[in-house]
Amino acid sequence: MHKFGISIYPNQKTLEENIEYIRLASKYGYKRIFTCLISLGDSIESSIENFRKLITVANEESMEVIADVTPDVFNALNLDYKDLGYFHDLGLSGIRLDLGFSGIEESIMTANPYDLKIEINISTGTKYLENILSYQPKKQNLYGCHNFYPHEYTGLSREHFMKCSKQFKEHNIRTAAFVNAPSATFGPWPTTEGLCTLEEHRHLNIAIQGKDLIHNGLIDDVIIANCYASENELRILSEVNTDVLTIGVILEENISLVEEKIVTEELHFYRGDVSDYVVRSTQPRVKYKEKSFPSKNTRTIKKGDILIDNDLYNRYAGELQIALKDRPNNGKTNVVGKINPDELFLLNKLRPWQKFRLKKV
Repeated sequence: MHKFGISIYPNQKTLEENIEYIRLASKYGYKRIFTCLISLGDSIESSIENFRKLITVANEESMEVIADVTPDVFNALNLDYKDLGYFHDLGLSGIRLDLGFSGIEESIMTANPYDLKIEINISTGTKYLENILSYQPKKQNLYGCHNFYPHEYTGLSREHFMKCSKQFKEHNIRTAAFVNAPSATFGPWPTTEGLCTLEEHRHLNIAIQGKDLIHNGLIDDVIIANCYASENELRILSEVNTDVLTIGVILEENISLVEEKIVTEELHFYRGDVSDYVVRSTQPRVKYKEKSFPSKNTRTIKKGDILIDNDLYNRYAGELQIALKDRPNNGKTNVVGKINPDELFLLNKLRPWQKFRLKKV
């Protein structure tokens, strides 16, 4: 089951503002909170009481709270990795090791009596996970979470992101990654050029970022990295369909009601005998075989166009297709819309027999 999450940086805003944000996110079904003990720096001890109050509120809202730590945080608080009671007493659900230990320490941490989750960094691309697994950790207490990147152009490439994420999913480790809220203004550090895991997400709508992470099959939890996401951003991310890939479309103005119904109301599936030129959804031609599809909007076809065959195609009339390549139009196919340009890359995620929906934007 996928979860959505937010981030809280206790020393950036007042306790009251942070509590208000937690409660707002909970209203929209958010179940995870990422927070950062690292960014508290030298004020860590004086900030703990407010930190504890925030965690109490989150627990009241049934939200899982995982705090970013490093070996330096353990040293600052005079803690031993063999005893995680301090973090349990704070009310945390787990800790994220932004910088880890040698492998055996992490494996020992997973066996803590409180079942605190030990979340490790996915983004490094090393054999860190395999090293920990060689020490026989308690796997159900081991999570993975990517980094986020406040400096523009420093986020992960898709190739590296996929490679690192696959390492964790191959071992059935729960995974998380971060998305950027375009309206948010701060994170844990002074640089504020957006905050995300994948660089190509930095300037995208937050819901598109969420769709991408969830439907690549490698990420379980999607966390908003920066603060504060607007209520609308919280809402649209929470509404992402985690079961069926839903792609935004822009409809032509003069399409018929039945054409709009086919595009936006039907559950489509990608016919298995694939073509280089189109994704085919053939059931509409069966369901709407009694309807008429007059010829119109028969312009040259471009990649990403939404197509419905018209009456000139006889038995194919009513079939929906998505163009994968530019091609001529012989006049028998109506162009009824196009994939939202920002979501065109999501077509790469569609596989034969996969179900999908199209939603008007």
